[in-house]
Order: sequence, then C-alpha cells, then structure tokens
Amino acid sequence: MELLDAPISKDTTDQRLDALVRRHAKAGNAGIQLLNLIGGQAENLLDRLPADMRARLGEGAEQALTLAMGAAQRSRGVVGEQPGWLSRAVTTAMGAVGGFGGLPSAMAELPVTTTILLRAIQDVACEHGFDSSEESVQFDCIQIFAAAGPLGQDDGADLAFLGTRVTVTGAAVQSLIAKVAPRLATVLGQKLATQAVPVLGAAAGAATNYAYTSYYQQMAHVHFGLRRLAVDAGQDHTALVDEFRKRAAVPVKRA
Repeated sequence: MELLDAPISKDTTDQRLDALVRRHAKAGNAGIQLLNLIGGQAENLLDRLPADMRARLGEGAEQALTLAMGAAQRSRGVVGEQPGWLSRAVTTAMGAVGGFGGLPSAMAELPVTTTILLRAIQDVACEHGFDSSEESVQFDCIQIFAAAGPLGQDDGADLAFLGTRVTVTGAAVQSLIAKVAPRLATVLGQKLATQAVPVLGAAAGAATNYAYTSYYQQMAHVHFGLRRLAVDAGQDHTALVDEFRKRAAVPVKRA
C-alpha cells in the first residue's frame, strides 16, 4: 500500500499562508504602475470607449472565454508547460500590436489574449501539481477570471472566488462562464480603454497586457497554492481559505 507523506507542520503552513498573502498583495502592483502610466483612474476608463463597443463587451467576453477554454487546453498538446515569463512576453508583444492599430486591432486581439491568459493560469495549476486536463482544474482556472482584475479596487471580489466549490458538469461550466463573463467584460473594457490612450499607443498596449498577465498569474498562484496547501497540511480547504482571508485583510506593504 502506498504511504502518504505526513502533513506539514503548523509553522510551515503559516509560512506558506503568509507567502500567499504577499502574492495577493503583489498582484495589484502592476495595475497601480499602469494607472500611473496612463494618468487615469480605473473607474473612468470605460467612459473612454464608444457606446457601441461597451455594449458588445459582454457577449464578446463570454464568447472569448468559451473559445479560450478549449484552445488553451489544446495548445498543451502542441506546446508543453511554459515558464511564466514567456506568457508575459507573448501577451506584452500582442498588446503592443493591438495598441498600435487602435481600438479595432485591440478588439480583435482580445480572444487571443484571453486564450494565452487562460493558458498561463493552467501552467500555474500544473506548477502546483494539478492536472489541467481534469474538469475540476479547468473549472478552477475559469474561476480565476472572476477576480476583480489588476485595475479593480474591490478586494472582496478579488477573493470571492476562492471558496466556491461545486460539482463540475458541462452545465456548471457554462453557468460559470455566464457568471464570470460580466466581470471579465469590465476588465477587458478597461484594458481596451488603456490601449486607446492617445500618444501612448503600442506602449500602453504592451504595458496593459503585461499588467494583466502578471495579475492573473499571481491570483492563480494564490488559488492553487491554497488548494495544494490544503492537501499538504491535511486541512480543510474552506478553513484555510477563511484563515487566508483574515490575513489578507491586514494591510501589507506591496513589494
């Protein structure tokens, strides 16, 4: 019979929890730097978009997420696990191209960027020892898009997805996509608006995509880090999430 490793100590559990709290705090760093670059506030960004484009974002986000879920997983059969820096480099380059061509090219770039973001999230899941081909792991990867985004100020929304556990079925996945899409539409709308900043053009597009990729990678590390910690510590996942939230509520200096 295969013997399981003994649970890690309380001190080690506490250290890993604190490290995840620091990751969560760090996630917003790139967003703050981006806002400084464009000289704006997140809540005003969507007003820069034409009304017809804002109206199309919801449906576009849901379609992009549905297509990305299949494409990201299929890409693993062609290109294996990739280091996090490579995903950031690819999305940064794509953001530069999208920003250079203005809103039309930035809009066309969204589904591809969403796919690469999801693939980067899957790579983080694998880094923590989870199989990205499993439906439950793919479900968790989609959940991470429910976070507020790098320009979001709602820490409650940032953490709300962590404790959600449901039985994974095809209907549940589609329901999740429908629920996540409005949040993602807001995030993508902010991204489009930054890429439309006059003068900055390609530079804003590159910085935007770098910020978004870094953010979702950090949030994926938090999510799957907590799942792995629950296994390694032999503790209830929900209890660990509650403890994480308590620690995350205490302000920490962002590195």
